[in-house]
Amino acid sequence: MSSATPRKAFITGITGQDGSYLAELLLGKGYEVHGLVRRTSMFNTGRIIHLFQDPHEKEVRLHLHYGDMLDAAGLSGLINKIRPDEVYHLAAQSHVRVSFEIPSYTCEVVGMGTASLLEAIHQSGLQARYYQASSSEMYGAVAEVPQTERTPFRPRSPYAAAKLMSYWLVNTYREAYGLYAVNGILFNHESPRRGETFVTRKITRAFANILAGRQEKVYLGNLEAKRDWGYAAEYVEGMWRMLQQEKPDDYVLATGETHTVREFLDECCRLVDLDPEKVVAIDPRYFRAAEVDLLLGDPSKAKRELGWEPKTSFSALVRLMLAADIAAVGLDPRRYGLEPSPDKAVVLGAV
Repeated sequence: MSSATPRKAFITGITGQDGSYLAELLLGKGYEVHGLVRRTSMFNTGRIIHLFQDPHEKEVRLHLHYGDMLDAAGLSGLINKIRPDEVYHLAAQSHVRVSFEIPSYTCEVVGMGTASLLEAIHQSGLQARYYQASSSEMYGAVAEVPQTERTPFRPRSPYAAAKLMSYWLVNTYREAYGLYAVNGILFNHESPRRGETFVTRKITRAFANILAGRQEKVYLGNLEAKRDWGYAAEYVEGMWRMLQQEKPDDYVLATGETHTVREFLDECCRLVDLDPEKVVAIDPRYFRAAEVDLLLGDPSKAKRELGWEPKTSFSALVRLMLAADIAAVGLDPRRYGLEPSPDKAVVLGAV
Protein backbone atom coordinates (compact mmCIF):
# COMPACT_ATOMS: atom_id res chain seq x y z
CA MET A 1 0.00 0.00 0.00
CA SER A 2 1.55 3.26 -1.15
CA SER A 3 1.67 6.08 1.38
CA ALA A 4 1.04 8.48 -1.54
CA THR A 5 -2.27 6.85 -2.47
CA PRO A 6 -3.75 5.27 0.66
CA ARG A 7 -6.84 3.14 0.33
CA LYS A 8 -10.04 4.90 1.35
CA ALA A 9 -12.61 3.43 3.71
CA PHE A 10 -16.07 4.79 4.49
CA ILE A 11 -17.58 3.74 7.83
CA THR A 12 -21.19 4.34 8.78
CA GLY A 13 -21.62 4.22 12.55
CA ILE A 14 -18.02 5.32 13.12
CA THR A 15 -18.89 6.82 16.53
CA GLY A 16 -20.20 3.48 17.81
CA GLN A 17 -18.29 0.72 19.57
CA ASP A 18 -17.40 -1.22 16.41
CA GLY A 19 -16.86 1.87 14.30
CA SER A 20 -14.30 3.29 16.71
CA TYR A 21 -12.27 0.08 16.87
CA LEU A 22 -12.48 -0.35 13.10
CA ALA A 23 -11.28 3.23 12.52
CA GLU A 24 -8.28 2.54 14.76
CA LEU A 25 -7.49 -0.64 12.86
CA LEU A 26 -7.73 0.93 9.42
CA LEU A 27 -5.75 4.04 10.36
CA GLY A 28 -3.07 1.70 11.71
CA LYS A 29 -2.99 0.00 8.32
CA GLY A 30 -2.45 3.29 6.52
CA TYR A 31 -6.00 3.88 5.26
CA GLU A 32 -7.66 7.23 4.77
CA VAL A 33 -10.82 6.85 6.85
CA HIS A 34 -14.10 8.66 6.32
CA GLY A 35 -16.92 8.33 8.83
CA LEU A 36 -20.62 9.14 8.78
CA VAL A 37 -21.77 11.13 11.82
CA ARG A 38 -25.42 11.81 12.62
CA ARG A 39 -26.05 15.41 13.68
CA THR A 40 -27.32 15.82 17.25
CA SER A 41 -27.37 18.69 19.73
CA MET A 42 -24.68 16.93 21.78
CA PHE A 43 -21.25 15.63 20.87
CA ASN A 44 -21.31 11.88 20.33
CA THR A 45 -17.68 11.36 19.38
CA GLY A 46 -16.35 10.16 22.74
CA ARG A 47 -15.22 6.81 21.37
CA ILE A 48 -13.08 8.36 18.62
CA ILE A 49 -11.87 11.59 20.25
CA HIS A 50 -8.40 10.09 20.66
CA LEU A 51 -8.18 9.63 16.88
CA PHE A 52 -8.89 13.24 15.96
CA GLN A 53 -6.29 15.33 14.14
CA ASP A 54 -6.34 19.07 13.70
CA PRO A 55 -7.69 19.59 10.16
CA HIS A 56 -5.01 22.22 9.65
CA GLU A 57 -2.30 19.57 9.94
CA LYS A 58 -0.79 17.91 6.90
CA GLU A 59 -1.78 14.39 5.89
CA VAL A 60 -4.92 14.17 8.02
CA ARG A 61 -6.36 10.70 7.46
CA LEU A 62 -9.58 10.78 9.51
CA HIS A 63 -12.48 12.75 8.05
CA LEU A 64 -16.02 12.99 9.47
CA HIS A 65 -19.10 13.81 7.42
CA TYR A 66 -22.57 14.69 8.66
CA GLY A 67 -25.27 12.46 7.26
CA ASP A 68 -28.12 10.10 8.05
CA MET A 69 -29.08 6.62 6.90
CA LEU A 70 -32.57 7.95 6.06
CA ASP A 71 -31.12 10.43 3.55
CA ALA A 72 -30.62 8.41 0.36
CA ALA A 73 -29.55 11.42 -1.71
CA GLY A 74 -27.03 12.47 0.93
CA LEU A 75 -25.53 8.96 1.06
CA SER A 76 -25.22 8.91 -2.73
CA GLY A 77 -23.50 12.28 -2.67
CA LEU A 78 -20.99 11.11 -0.06
CA ILE A 79 -20.16 7.93 -1.97
CA ASN A 80 -19.47 9.95 -5.12
CA LYS A 81 -17.48 12.56 -3.21
CA ILE A 82 -15.32 10.18 -1.16
CA ARG A 83 -15.05 7.39 -3.78
CA PRO A 84 -14.11 4.76 -1.21
CA ASP A 85 -12.37 1.47 -1.90
CA GLU A 86 -14.14 -0.17 1.03
CA VAL A 87 -17.48 0.58 2.72
CA TYR A 88 -18.26 -0.73 6.19
CA HIS A 89 -21.95 -0.36 7.04
CA LEU A 90 -22.24 -0.49 10.84
CA ALA A 91 -24.86 2.19 11.57
CA ALA A 92 -28.19 1.00 12.99
CA GLN A 93 -30.79 1.35 15.69
CA SER A 94 -29.17 -1.66 17.33
CA HIS A 95 -30.95 -2.09 20.66
CA VAL A 96 -33.17 -5.17 20.40
CA ARG A 97 -35.63 -4.38 23.21
CA VAL A 98 -35.99 -0.77 22.05
CA SER A 99 -36.85 -2.03 18.56
CA PHE A 100 -40.16 -3.31 19.95
CA GLU A 101 -40.97 0.24 21.05
CA ILE A 102 -39.96 1.94 17.79
CA PRO A 103 -40.40 -0.80 15.16
CA SER A 104 -41.11 1.42 12.15
CA TYR A 105 -38.07 3.62 12.76
CA THR A 106 -35.86 0.57 13.38
CA CYS A 107 -36.94 -1.11 10.16
CA GLU A 108 -36.54 2.08 8.15
CA VAL A 109 -33.06 2.93 9.46
CA VAL A 110 -31.74 -0.64 9.35
CA GLY A 111 -33.49 -2.03 6.28
CA MET A 112 -34.05 0.96 4.01
CA GLY A 113 -30.75 2.50 5.10
CA THR A 114 -28.94 -0.56 3.75
CA ALA A 115 -30.94 -0.41 0.51
CA SER A 116 -30.01 3.24 0.01
CA LEU A 117 -26.31 2.64 0.63
CA LEU A 118 -26.10 -0.39 -1.65
CA GLU A 119 -27.94 1.47 -4.40
CA ALA A 120 -25.61 4.45 -4.00
CA ILE A 121 -22.59 2.20 -4.54
CA HIS A 122 -24.25 0.46 -7.49
CA GLN A 123 -25.23 3.72 -9.20
CA SER A 124 -21.76 5.24 -8.65
CA GLY A 125 -20.10 2.56 -10.76
CA LEU A 126 -17.33 2.22 -8.18
CA GLN A 127 -15.72 -1.15 -7.56
CA ALA A 128 -16.02 -0.57 -3.82
CA ARG A 129 -16.08 -3.58 -1.51
CA TYR A 130 -18.99 -3.57 0.94
CA TYR A 131 -19.27 -5.01 4.46
CA GLN A 132 -22.70 -5.44 6.03
CA ALA A 133 -22.98 -5.72 9.82
CA SER A 134 -25.39 -8.62 10.09
CA SER A 135 -26.41 -10.01 13.48
CA SER A 136 -26.75 -13.29 15.31
CA GLU A 137 -30.18 -12.02 16.40
CA MET A 138 -31.37 -13.08 12.93
CA TYR A 139 -31.24 -16.71 14.13
CA GLY A 140 -33.87 -15.90 16.75
CA ALA A 141 -35.69 -19.05 17.84
CA VAL A 142 -32.70 -21.09 16.77
CA ALA A 143 -33.19 -24.04 14.43
CA GLU A 144 -29.92 -25.71 15.46
CA VAL A 145 -27.02 -25.38 17.89
CA PRO A 146 -24.42 -24.12 17.15
CA GLN A 147 -25.42 -21.65 14.45
CA THR A 148 -23.44 -21.53 11.20
CA GLU A 149 -23.62 -19.64 7.91
CA ARG A 150 -26.16 -22.25 6.74
CA THR A 151 -28.47 -22.20 9.77
CA PRO A 152 -32.01 -20.98 8.90
CA PHE A 153 -32.99 -17.57 10.21
CA ARG A 154 -36.00 -17.18 12.51
CA PRO A 155 -35.95 -13.56 13.78
CA ARG A 156 -37.87 -12.63 16.93
CA SER A 157 -37.67 -8.83 17.02
CA PRO A 158 -38.17 -5.88 14.67
CA TYR A 159 -34.41 -5.30 14.84
CA ALA A 160 -33.63 -8.87 13.77
CA ALA A 161 -36.23 -8.77 10.99
CA ALA A 162 -34.75 -5.53 9.66
CA LYS A 163 -31.25 -6.99 9.78
CA LEU A 164 -32.54 -9.98 7.82
CA MET A 165 -33.84 -7.63 5.14
CA SER A 166 -30.36 -6.11 4.94
CA TYR A 167 -28.79 -9.58 4.77
CA TRP A 168 -30.87 -10.51 1.73
CA LEU A 169 -30.32 -7.15 0.08
CA VAL A 170 -26.56 -7.80 0.24
CA ASN A 171 -27.04 -11.19 -1.39
CA THR A 172 -29.32 -9.67 -4.04
CA TYR A 173 -26.87 -6.91 -5.01
CA ARG A 174 -24.01 -9.41 -5.03
CA GLU A 175 -25.83 -11.78 -7.38
CA ALA A 176 -27.68 -9.24 -9.53
CA TYR A 177 -24.92 -6.68 -10.07
CA GLY A 178 -21.70 -8.50 -9.18
CA LEU A 179 -21.11 -6.19 -6.22
CA TYR A 180 -18.35 -7.31 -3.85
CA ALA A 181 -20.63 -7.42 -0.81
CA VAL A 182 -20.37 -9.58 2.29
CA ASN A 183 -22.40 -10.24 5.42
CA GLY A 184 -20.52 -10.51 8.70
CA ILE A 185 -22.86 -12.41 11.01
CA LEU A 186 -21.38 -11.30 14.31
CA PHE A 187 -22.41 -12.76 17.62
CA ASN A 188 -22.46 -10.53 20.70
CA HIS A 189 -19.21 -8.61 21.04
CA GLU A 190 -18.56 -6.33 23.98
CA SER A 191 -15.92 -3.92 25.28
CA PRO A 192 -15.46 -0.90 27.56
CA ARG A 193 -16.92 1.11 24.66
CA ARG A 194 -20.21 -0.81 24.64
CA GLY A 195 -23.30 1.38 24.99
CA GLU A 196 -24.46 1.80 28.58
CA THR A 197 -27.93 0.36 27.94
CA PHE A 198 -26.61 -2.99 26.69
CA VAL A 199 -26.75 -5.56 29.47
CA THR A 200 -23.02 -6.29 29.85
CA ARG A 201 -22.02 -2.63 30.07
CA LYS A 202 -25.07 -1.86 32.18
CA ILE A 203 -23.80 -4.39 34.73
CA THR A 204 -20.14 -3.30 34.80
CA ARG A 205 -20.99 0.41 34.95
CA ALA A 206 -23.56 -0.18 37.71
CA PHE A 207 -21.08 -2.18 39.78
CA ALA A 208 -18.50 0.60 39.43
CA ASN A 209 -21.11 3.11 40.63
CA ILE A 210 -22.08 0.84 43.54
CA LEU A 211 -18.45 0.57 44.62
CA ALA A 212 -18.18 4.37 44.40
CA GLY A 213 -21.31 4.82 46.52
CA ARG A 214 -23.28 6.42 43.69
CA GLN A 215 -25.83 3.64 43.16
CA GLU A 216 -27.46 0.95 45.30
CA LYS A 217 -28.85 -1.59 42.82
CA VAL A 218 -28.85 -2.55 39.17
CA TYR A 219 -32.20 -3.49 37.59
CA LEU A 220 -32.12 -6.25 34.98
CA GLY A 221 -34.45 -8.48 32.96
CA ASN A 222 -33.94 -12.09 31.86
CA LEU A 223 -30.86 -13.49 33.59
CA GLU A 224 -31.10 -16.88 31.88
CA ALA A 225 -30.63 -15.71 28.28
CA LYS A 226 -27.53 -17.36 26.81
CA ARG A 227 -25.17 -15.44 24.55
CA ASP A 228 -21.87 -15.98 22.73
CA TRP A 229 -19.82 -13.01 23.98
CA GLY A 230 -16.50 -11.92 22.44
CA TYR A 231 -14.26 -8.85 22.49
CA ALA A 232 -15.27 -6.20 19.93
CA ALA A 233 -11.71 -5.00 19.26
CA GLU A 234 -10.91 -8.46 17.84
CA TYR A 235 -14.07 -8.72 15.75
CA VAL A 236 -13.27 -5.67 13.60
CA GLU A 237 -10.16 -7.49 12.37
CA GLY A 238 -12.52 -10.14 11.04
CA MET A 239 -14.57 -7.48 9.23
CA TRP A 240 -11.47 -6.21 7.47
CA ARG A 241 -10.32 -9.70 6.53
CA MET A 242 -13.67 -10.43 4.88
CA LEU A 243 -13.05 -7.62 2.39
CA GLN A 244 -9.53 -8.84 1.57
CA GLN A 245 -10.66 -12.19 0.10
CA GLU A 246 -10.61 -12.93 -3.63
CA LYS A 247 -14.37 -13.57 -3.72
CA PRO A 248 -17.14 -12.18 -1.50
CA ASP A 249 -18.83 -14.53 0.96
CA ASP A 250 -20.68 -14.49 4.28
CA TYR A 251 -19.02 -15.39 7.60
CA VAL A 252 -19.95 -16.02 11.23
CA LEU A 253 -17.69 -14.43 13.86
CA ALA A 254 -18.15 -15.93 17.32
CA THR A 255 -16.27 -17.54 20.21
CA GLY A 256 -18.02 -20.93 20.13
CA GLU A 257 -18.93 -20.56 23.83
CA THR A 258 -22.18 -19.48 25.42
CA HIS A 259 -22.82 -17.95 28.84
CA THR A 260 -25.92 -16.67 30.59
CA VAL A 261 -26.45 -13.11 31.73
CA ARG A 262 -26.41 -14.55 35.24
CA GLU A 263 -22.91 -15.94 34.66
CA PHE A 264 -21.69 -12.52 33.52
CA LEU A 265 -23.28 -10.98 36.60
CA ASP A 266 -21.87 -13.58 38.99
CA GLU A 267 -18.36 -13.19 37.56
CA CYS A 268 -18.55 -9.43 38.21
CA CYS A 269 -19.79 -10.04 41.75
CA ARG A 270 -16.98 -12.50 42.41
CA LEU A 271 -14.29 -10.12 41.19
CA VAL A 272 -15.34 -7.19 43.39
CA ASP A 273 -16.83 -9.22 46.26
CA LEU A 274 -20.45 -8.07 45.97
CA ASP A 275 -23.50 -10.13 46.92
CA PRO A 276 -25.87 -10.35 43.93
CA GLU A 277 -28.83 -10.78 46.26
CA LYS A 278 -28.15 -7.32 47.66
CA VAL A 279 -27.26 -5.36 44.54
CA VAL A 280 -29.40 -6.92 41.77
CA ALA A 281 -33.15 -6.61 41.24
CA ILE A 282 -35.40 -7.86 38.42
CA ASP A 283 -37.56 -5.34 36.57
CA PRO A 284 -40.17 -6.82 34.14
CA ARG A 285 -39.77 -3.75 31.91
CA TYR A 286 -36.44 -5.14 30.74
CA PHE A 287 -37.87 -8.41 29.40
CA ARG A 288 -38.30 -8.62 25.64
CA ALA A 289 -41.74 -9.20 24.09
CA ALA A 290 -40.25 -12.29 22.41
CA GLU A 291 -37.02 -13.66 23.91
CA VAL A 292 -34.09 -15.26 22.10
CA ASP A 293 -33.02 -17.91 24.60
CA LEU A 294 -29.76 -19.27 23.16
CA LEU A 295 -27.15 -17.98 20.73
CA LEU A 296 -23.98 -19.98 20.08
CA GLY A 297 -21.90 -19.43 16.96
CA ASP A 298 -19.60 -21.73 15.02
CA PRO A 299 -16.68 -19.63 13.70
CA SER A 300 -14.89 -22.52 11.99
CA LYS A 301 -15.37 -21.11 8.46
CA ALA A 302 -13.84 -17.77 9.49
CA LYS A 303 -10.93 -19.58 11.08
CA ARG A 304 -10.39 -21.76 8.04
CA GLU A 305 -10.79 -19.14 5.29
CA LEU A 306 -9.93 -15.85 6.99
CA GLY A 307 -7.40 -17.04 9.54
CA TRP A 308 -9.51 -15.30 12.20
CA GLU A 309 -10.23 -16.57 15.70
CA PRO A 310 -11.03 -14.89 19.03
CA LYS A 311 -8.28 -14.59 21.63
CA THR A 312 -9.99 -13.02 24.67
CA SER A 313 -11.75 -15.41 27.04
CA PHE A 314 -15.12 -14.73 28.66
CA SER A 315 -13.49 -14.18 32.05
CA ALA A 316 -10.85 -11.83 30.59
CA LEU A 317 -13.55 -9.82 28.83
CA VAL A 318 -15.49 -9.36 32.07
CA ARG A 319 -12.33 -8.23 33.85
CA LEU A 320 -11.45 -5.79 31.06
CA MET A 321 -14.87 -4.13 31.08
CA LEU A 322 -15.18 -4.01 34.85
CA ALA A 323 -11.70 -2.52 35.28
CA ALA A 324 -12.45 0.23 32.76
CA ASP A 325 -15.68 1.28 34.47
CA ILE A 326 -14.12 1.17 37.93
CA ALA A 327 -11.34 3.47 36.74
CA ALA A 328 -13.90 5.75 35.08
CA VAL A 329 -15.56 6.50 38.44
CA GLY A 330 -12.21 7.44 39.95
CA LEU A 331 -11.34 4.19 41.72
CA ASP A 332 -8.19 2.14 41.23
CA PRO A 333 -9.09 -1.25 39.67
CA ARG A 334 -5.92 -2.72 41.21
CA ARG A 335 -7.68 -2.55 44.58
CA TYR A 336 -9.83 -5.39 43.25
CA GLY A 337 -7.03 -7.33 41.59
CA LEU A 338 -7.85 -5.94 38.14
CA GLU A 339 -5.38 -4.56 35.65
CA PRO A 340 -6.12 -1.04 34.34
CA SER A 341 -7.75 -1.04 30.91
CA PRO A 342 -5.50 -0.25 27.92
CA ASP A 343 -8.51 1.23 26.08
CA LYS A 344 -7.78 4.86 25.15
CA ALA A 345 -11.41 5.82 24.52
CA VAL A 346 -13.03 4.93 27.84
CA VAL A 347 -14.80 8.06 29.08
CA LEU A 348 -17.72 7.58 31.43
CA GLY A 349 -20.78 9.33 30.08
CA ALA A 350 -19.24 9.76 26.63
CA VAL A 351 -19.55 6.15 25.58
